[in-house]
Amino acid sequence: MYESLSINLVPLWLSLKVACCATLIAFCFGVLLAYLISKSKFHGKDLIDAILTLPLVLPPTVLGYYLIVILGHNGILGSFLKDVLGISLIFTWQGAVIAASVVSLPLVYKSARATFENVDKNVENAARTLGSNEVVVFLIIAFPLAWRGILAGSMLAFARSLGEFGATLMIAGNLPGKTQTLSMAVYDAVQAGNSRLASTLVLITSCVGMSVLYLSAKLLKRQNLNES
Repeated sequence: MYESLSINLVPLWLSLKVACCATLIAFCFGVLLAYLISKSKFHGKDLIDAILTLPLVLPPTVLGYYLIVILGHNGILGSFLKDVLGISLIFTWQGAVIAASVVSLPLVYKSARATFENVDKNVENAARTLGSNEVVVFLIIAFPLAWRGILAGSMLAFARSLGEFGATLMIAGNLPGKTQTLSMAVYDAVQAGNSRLASTLVLITSCVGMSVLYLSAKLLKRQNLNES
């Protein structure tokens, strides 16, 4: 019984690992891009914003195809990684992390950009007048004032990464014990007619998702109260 339980929990641990790594990547790139876009004025700004938001509306399989074109063995970047560095991301959990990062990035980016744009510009300008550069302004003013919104977006990104299926399946496959995440394990359990296992995995996923959404909503509510 213990051995069976351990095997059944492998997709959960893998999903948590992928979701944590993907959220960290989405956080770093999402916050940086959000700050740069929100504080910059240039032609093509709306186009870049649309590109960064595109994963929210594209089908996951389309994103997976794009990732294969870029990261596949014959892809634009994948051939360089394989031939020069000996790295292959296809059918690996690292590939699942990349897929989940791309899917969840817009959630961090949109939330972070909205909170950065609501930061009082007078406070930032006062810091610049006193000689602070943009890095200092970001670290001591913009980020501390926007952290609740950024954290809420990051939590949503974590939940999205945890439940990612389509893009992850296309680039990482569905290899039990290696790349099979929780959502894929649910699919396999349903296909195999194992309703007990499927119900257990669905319950775990639902509980984690509901907890993250609840905490995210509480953070956003506090952020809005502080701004008002």
